[in-house]
Order: sequence, then C-alpha cells, then structure tokens
Amino acid sequence: MFEIIFLILVSGYFIISAALIVGTKKTFPKLNEEQLPTVSVIVAARNEEKNILSCLKSLNNLKYPENKIEIIIVDDASTDNTATLISNYILDKDRFRTLRLEENESNKLKGKVRAMAEGIKVAKGEIILTTDADCTVNPFWAKTIASYYVEDVGVVNGFTSQKFEGAFSGMQAIDFIYLLFIASGTINLGKPVSCIGNNMSFRKKAYIETGGFEHLPFSVTEDFLLLNSISKLKKYKVIYPLDKNSLVISRPASTVRELSNQKKRWAVGGFETPPLGIGLMLWSFLTNLFLLLTPFFFSAVWLYLLIFKVSIDFFVLLPVHQRLGLQKNLKYFLVFEIYYILYVLLLPFVVLFSKKVKWKDRVY
Repeated sequence: MFEIIFLILVSGYFIISAALIVGTKKTFPKLNEEQLPTVSVIVAARNEEKNILSCLKSLNNLKYPENKIEIIIVDDASTDNTATLISNYILDKDRFRTLRLEENESNKLKGKVRAMAEGIKVAKGEIILTTDADCTVNPFWAKTIASYYVEDVGVVNGFTSQKFEGAFSGMQAIDFIYLLFIASGTINLGKPVSCIGNNMSFRKKAYIETGGFEHLPFSVTEDFLLLNSISKLKKYKVIYPLDKNSLVISRPASTVRELSNQKKRWAVGGFETPPLGIGLMLWSFLTNLFLLLTPFFFSAVWLYLLIFKVSIDFFVLLPVHQRLGLQKNLKYFLVFEIYYILYVLLLPFVVLFSKKVKWKDRVY
C-alpha cells in the first residue's frame, strides 16, 4: 500500500512537472526598439556597502535609449557607508537619481515596501523595473524586459540565479532557478503562485490602479502581493518569459543562518499564495516525505522511484539552464537535490512554531 501511494505521488509529480515545462516554454510577442516605453529602474538598498557598487556598475552598463530610462536608488536608512558610495558613484551620471529615507516607525509602510513605494512615487517611467542592491543585471536586462510590454501586459518577470564558488552557493543557484521555473510555468499557464522582486517589472498605471502599497496589506513577500493584486484587476496579462537576456545574478547567502532566514521569509510569505500554490507545496512535501520514509518499509521499488523522481528534477532543470546559459551550475545538482528535500520537509515545522521574520536587521 505504501509503495502504491508513493507511486501515485511520484506520477503526479511527473505530470505537474510536465505541465510546468509547457508553461515555461510559452513565447510572447515583443516590441521593436523604436516602440520601447520609458522605464524607471528602482533599487531599494539598506546596509549594502559590500554589494552596492557592483549593482550600480551593472545598471550603468544597461543598453537602453538614454531619453527613456532613469535609475532610482532608494537608500533605506542605511547605517553603514551605503549612502556615501551611492552619492559618489552617481555624481556625474545623469540617468541616476537617489532618495534617502530616515527611520520612521510611525509610517504605515515598513522596510523594503516603504522604500519601493517612495521610489515609485517619483518614478517617471511607464514601466517600473525592480532589482536588489546585491544583484547585477545583464546589459540587455531593461531592454529585454521592456520589449514584452505590448498593450495588454501588466507584469513581466525574469529569471534570477546566484554567484557560486562551491557546493553551498551552487545549490542555492540551482534552487533559485528551480523555484522560478515553477513561478514561470504557473504564471504562463494563467495561475500565478509566486515571483521574485529582484527581477520583476510592472506597468506603473496598473500599480496605481491597485491603490499601491499604501492600500495593500503588509507582506514580507511584497513582490508576490503586488503581482497578485495586478492579476486580480483582470485587465492585464502577467507573463514570465524564459529569456537569457533578462537574467539577473544575485549574491547567495554566505551562512546557514542567513540562508535559513531567507527561506523562512519566503515560507511565511508562501502562506499568502492561492490554493494552487498551497497544493503544489503540499504535493512536493508529501512526495519528498514518502521518498525518505519508503526505505523503512523495505520497499523493493524504492530505488527505482528515487531515481525516477531525481531524474524528473534533472530533466526539468537541464533545458532551463541551457536556455539561460547556466549549464555549468548543474555540477552541483545532487547537492541541490539533498538540500531541496531537507528544506521542503523542515520549513513547514519551522514556520509552524514561529512566523517572525528577520530581514536586513529588522524583525517583522
């Protein structure tokens, strides 16, 4: 009986993966260069003195018509040298602007949400693109993302991976791609369940129609909250192209504690996902749970089901990495597989006992 249940779970896992592949492979119409809209790139930075210069340099290298782009860096009450580094770098660069926020506990908006809201208020572009201060962007990132904004598109998302120097960062890089594969597949099938704010964009008009962050409930995953709010307007398409030129590279967590805080924040935000997202997480949880439990029932087919499940993950990830030019990351695939199984099983219990989230030395 146990084997039959596991076989059903793995079969369902295969069907879900196949459906997500179909969604990820979907293509979309694009604008030509003359039709590109005006864009505002917004980066919220808090205590990012180690990363901000790399981010600024990559943004400065963006290929986009000069009269159609602005880059707004919002310093979110940094207590280190971030503000000085920003000011010195952008001094002679006209496409950059900066905002400096002070701590304001009385403000309804908190943390990154407040920084993003303030940046959007002063943004002049038709399209808002967001990334993080610990990220570097492809030179064609803005042009590629903006080219998907045909008339009825309200949100365009892109893929993010991570710098890697070994197994610990390598498994994180693969994990990012795997999670965004799920996000891309579901969004392109018309059922958005997640996205990532370090490679996201939206039509400012659509943002205003939601009421903006000031009128949305607080969330530790403000990116998905906004995506879902725009989707619910029923006026705009939300799309997630698999496009190498829109790739963003972020800094991986450097310690187990930092990684666990990141995963916990995502897990807490995951409870706000629609029923489909909850269902996908539950199916993955049960599949991985039975994977670990099956040997204790002396199952003769355990090894075959294990190989089948791992093969599904590999052959899902291979074409996505190939399309993004990240094939070398897959040398850490087996490390990722172990890591993925463990955190999928442990995270629900971590969140069950505490929903407090720490982000940038702030607790929510």
